[in-house]
Amino acid sequence: MKVDEFDYELPEELIAQKPLPERDMSKLMVLDAEKKEIKEDVFRNITEYLNPGDLVIMNDSRVIPARLYGEKIPTGTEIEILLLNELSEGRWKVLVKPGRRAKKGVKIDFGGILKAEVMEYTEFGGRILEFSWDKGDFEEIIRELGEIPLPPYIKNKLSDPERYQTVYSQKKGSAAAPTAGLHFTDELLDKIRYKGVYLDFITLHVGLGTFRPVRKENIEDHKMHSEYAEISAETVDLIRKVKKSGNKVVSVGTTVTRTLESAAEGGKLKAFKGWTDIFIYPGYKFKVVDALITNFHLPKSTLLMLVSAFAGREFILKAYQRAVQNKYRFFSLGDAMFIKNQGGK
Repeated sequence: MKVDEFDYELPEELIAQKPLPERDMSKLMVLDAEKKEIKEDVFRNITEYLNPGDLVIMNDSRVIPARLYGEKIPTGTEIEILLLNELSEGRWKVLVKPGRRAKKGVKIDFGGILKAEVMEYTEFGGRILEFSWDKGDFEEIIRELGEIPLPPYIKNKLSDPERYQTVYSQKKGSAAAPTAGLHFTDELLDKIRYKGVYLDFITLHVGLGTFRPVRKENIEDHKMHSEYAEISAETVDLIRKVKKSGNKVVSVGTTVTRTLESAAEGGKLKAFKGWTDIFIYPGYKFKVVDALITNFHLPKSTLLMLVSAFAGREFILKAYQRAVQNKYRFFSLGDAMFIKNQGGK
């Protein structure tokens, strides 16, 4: 398939620049992929589309202050880095900007508190940095020096950085938020539980591979970055129980979807802990996920391709066209979709 088949026109003013005052008052577009039906609602009413015995699975990863600004030693030239994956204590895979200033052996100073040396090049233009510091621990230091990285299409810093975290985020490690979960409040989660719906969590530490543009003309030639993911044996058992009862597994976001489908890649669902570079695009047969909660994604992105695989490319693009006409808010801080694809009550 060609990447241009996943393009659409989006007026710039529809790109959400800040969150709504109330998380759960985003618009919700509800899609039935089998019947090809679309209706509109607000996210607070998500419980209307869930049944007792369903299972909602969320990503409990938390965004770290992964953007650091340093100076090249000894010239003082500014270098920006973005922490991606911790390989071992003090050793990280990162993105560097501008890359031409970060040749192998270059040393970088961060506020006199933290230093790093460029050790290796990685695929996709990244680097491996070895950090060193005299006192304290790395987590405390980056909390002091770093910033929460926002996507480039969000022009201003958030007045409350917690609005770029889900209310259930726990495990630190993401460079970007699993944004489908930003719509949930503690009260809404309680309401879902009260209805008899199971809630459970996986972890996928979001890197930038999910957001990296597809630069190949044929999407099959695109290669994803690897991201670290975990799904426990207890979660696997719960999924099996829910499936056996005829209820649906609802994935909150593309990160959860990719984790669940990675855990079933061998044909049998099993506990998983490790790296995944699964790329889901039309033609993929879903093994675990029956319904998906997701935001509206960038044109030509791997996320739009995943959603198109789930509900059908033409149907998704029709829904996106309707969202543009009805002035939905797009991307990370924008509105949401609930898509039922298969199975379940």
